[in-house]
Amino acid sequence: MRILGIDPGTGIVGFGVIDVRPGGKYSLVDAGVIRTPVNQPLPERLETIYNEMTELIETNRPDEISVEKLFFSQNVTTAISVSHARGVVLLTAKQANLVIGEYTPQQIKQSLTGYGKAKKEQVQAMVQTILQLTTPLQQ
Repeated sequence: MRILGIDPGTGIVGFGVIDVRPGGKYSLVDAGVIRTPVNQPLPERLETIYNEMTELIETNRPDEISVEKLFFSQNVTTAISVSHARGVVLLTAKQANLVIGEYTPQQIKQSLTGYGKAKKEQVQAMVQTILQLTTPLQQ
């Protein structure tokens, strides 16, 4: 099974593609970011995300997609723009007939590290260990 994981954002959409093999073995297929220019109008940024997500799906042919649910504490403006990007990601996945899973940051951290409030570095270290990478993934 091939899974595309997405960390949505307006300026940066993080992604990782893994293969899940029998016996709970995981291997990295692809990883990176989709970047949009800071000063570009939102509709153009969303179009870039849509086009690059479409290409990412066509290239990697995932069976499922895992998308981080929106979490914000104070900056409502940022949350609204991120929700636009997240909507584009979900639309692209739906158009590709992918099974869609949505998870909170706490659920993701809990499943990777055993602790729902793990720091970014702890999550990064566990991803490196699980995927047997020699170096951590970077943005």
